[in-house]
Amino acid sequence: MFTLEQIKAAHSKVKSGADFPAYVQDLKTIGVQSYEHSVADGQIVYLGANDFKIASPAKWPAMDIAPVGSKDQLQHALKIHQGGQTDYPTFCKQSAEAGVEKWVLNLERMVCIYYDKSKDEILVESVPAV
Repeated sequence: MFTLEQIKAAHSKVKSGADFPAYVQDLKTIGVQSYEHSVADGQIVYLGANDFKIASPAKWPAMDIAPVGSKDQLQHALKIHQGGQTDYPTFCKQSAEAGVEKWVLNLERMVCIYYDKSKDEILVESVPAV
């Protein structure tokens, strides 16, 4: 199974949102099937075959999540992040301001699903091919 060190090595290649599709391919190569990212503190739980699960520690002190999700605000944050105009911490902050509590990346379906505090989907986004 994969390790946090392998995940960190794959993530070290990411400089902006434009690098995300290649990162996803690297994760698939090491056996990650999905992951759940908590926007509030940056913790990520990675899932693999046979119920394998490994979690990264929180990356920052907990931040507030807007009480209501805004699809338009999230789409704007995604657009500028994927265009390389923001870094990862900025994108996470903007996601929190857009009401995103977590996102789940399903590497088998190649979609990223963004959820609000009510566990409702704000947006389902296809992961572009490399």
